[in-house]
Amino acid sequence: MHELSIAESVVRIADRHAAGRRVAVVRLRIGRMRQVVPETLGFYFDFAARDTVCDGARLEMELVEVQLRCTACDHSWAIEVPSFRCPACSSSRAEVTAGNEFDVESIEVEEDACIGQG
Repeated sequence: MHELSIAESVVRIADRHAAGRRVAVVRLRIGRMRQVVPETLGFYFDFAARDTVCDGARLEMELVEVQLRCTACDHSWAIEVPSFRCPACSSSRAEVTAGNEFDVESIEVEEDACIGQG
């Protein structure tokens, strides 16, 4: 259910940057480690966007796979199963290099439509 608070935050960010213009598209990059259910986030985004500049906006999500890098041998790999052991050298010293992000990548606004102006 944390998708509701995430959706509300995304709407606030888009609203702030839209400067009164209607938002057509919001693009997100979401790492798989964030444990966000895209369908649920989309549902709550539509709910949170009601009566805002994001009302009717399309939400596009790019899901980023988890990528690890071994700090012992510098080998990088995509995680397929919940294992943080390096497949090249068997070291357990790994760091997450991708898959933990949650970014509002961009918003598209309608230039000629301002909210509250006739």
